[in-house]
Amino acid sequence: MPVVAGKAKEASSIPRSLCQFERAMGDTEASYFLPSRENGVNDMYLHLGFTAPPRLTSRSRVSLVWALLRLRHPILASHVIMHNYKDIRFLYKGPASVQEAIDDANRNLEYRNEVTDDLLDGYLNGPRTLSNERLSYLIISPTGSNDSIPSPPPTPRHNGNHLSHNHDVLICATHFIGDGMALHNLSNDFFTLLGGPNDEEALRKLLVEEWNRRCNKPGDASTLPLSLEELLPEVPDSAFHRAASRVDFQNVQRKQIGGQAFPKQSGKPRHTVIRIVSIDEDRTKRMLKTCKANRVSISSAVFALCNIAWARASQNRGELPSLMYSALNLRPNLRAEKALCDSYWFLAIGYFNIILPTFLPKSKDVSKTFWHRARLAKEQSTVAAKSPMIVSRSRLTAEERGTRARVWAKEDDDKANGVWTPPPPKAKTSEVRVPSTALIGLSLLGNLDGIYKHVNFGEIKLHTLTTGSRQRSGGMLLFGYTFVGKLWINLGYDENGFEESMVKKFWEELLVGVDEFLDN
Repeated sequence: MPVVAGKAKEASSIPRSLCQFERAMGDTEASYFLPSRENGVNDMYLHLGFTAPPRLTSRSRVSLVWALLRLRHPILASHVIMHNYKDIRFLYKGPASVQEAIDDANRNLEYRNEVTDDLLDGYLNGPRTLSNERLSYLIISPTGSNDSIPSPPPTPRHNGNHLSHNHDVLICATHFIGDGMALHNLSNDFFTLLGGPNDEEALRKLLVEEWNRRCNKPGDASTLPLSLEELLPEVPDSAFHRAASRVDFQNVQRKQIGGQAFPKQSGKPRHTVIRIVSIDEDRTKRMLKTCKANRVSISSAVFALCNIAWARASQNRGELPSLMYSALNLRPNLRAEKALCDSYWFLAIGYFNIILPTFLPKSKDVSKTFWHRARLAKEQSTVAAKSPMIVSRSRLTAEERGTRARVWAKEDDDKANGVWTPPPPKAKTSEVRVPSTALIGLSLLGNLDGIYKHVNFGEIKLHTLTTGSRQRSGGMLLFGYTFVGKLWINLGYDENGFEESMVKKFWEELLVGVDEFLDN
């Protein structure tokens, strides 16, 4: 799409806000923003199914809670202005009054009467919900029921003296402003406020206090959280350290060998579908116990499940290993200075790969192989997260991703404008390039019940959680997490981008592996 430099609109009837601030995007943010411009690639969603009395989900109450959260995390209410590929900026104009904060929340809040499947399909495959002027959005459906996603039936149930009904909430946000940890922490705060003891009058008082503290003053550098690159610790600025970091980075890249991939198909527009399974609490407890006995986490086991499922589904002889990529939470590595910003809404992820053999043993008992590969996944994950070079690697990865995204964005815009010319062919080199094809991406979120403080939600009872993002054509991402005591495995993929029979076989073998290796 063509580059359009624009300005955030401000109603002339609203007094000019005292609190106004802008900052440039960092490389990691730009690497997510630029591909999202055309059709919202990577726009995140978090869906939660819950039961609650209707009085707790009234629009007036929800808008107060949403307004509070948007004041506490101003990046959610910011706009994006793109001047050129290297100068892309967040602009935040705080609400000029408490009522404007509520009005702004209502403009980014929608009530729908749709079942869960339709909500998710519309977000993933319909017109884009978010934009440069709308970086976050909240959708509530009080009639939540669905066909494919496990949840209790929508029958009202008594909760003390109150009648609770099933609901769905969809929290939507662009990926260039935050990550999964930000989404889940926001969701926990949302339900804490929504189900807490404060009535609407008390919530309004909280909103007034928040507005006075944050908006009734000039904006400063702490208004918006800093970019990942600014939050990472400084590294020695010497020629030796720069050279050593570059050599380390290149050595790591050379080791990323992968030669397995799902068969692709093309010719149809992207259509993302979700396959999801939840495992009851008793079975989940047994599985966690089994993983502990084998000295791995459930996350490491999921890598091994994918590895064995692919080997069985593809019947591949395994000449080349399987490479699976995943996000690395960099928050433990950031500067922890309170003065920087008190918001957790920022993007703080790096990347690492898990590389496992693809062949299977000749014996029919694959159990020993499975647990060995789960331990290999654990070792590789630990090495990536605990490396003393993690900061320099993250900086160089961000720089590389930002540069690549800008090149591709300009190419896309030039093609759209009819002025693109192919670059000259690259000179041949004697260097032998190893294949680095990724089989699948995994997002392993761990125990989400450590984030969600269910005891603080009052009469609200969460029962279902699904998460994902709008994908590019041929995208595939598998999520694994525990929530409300259950293990959830969620596969989202473009059903028009792959041979369906192979994806179906892989999913079947994955579920067979869950029973075979984890639940015995």
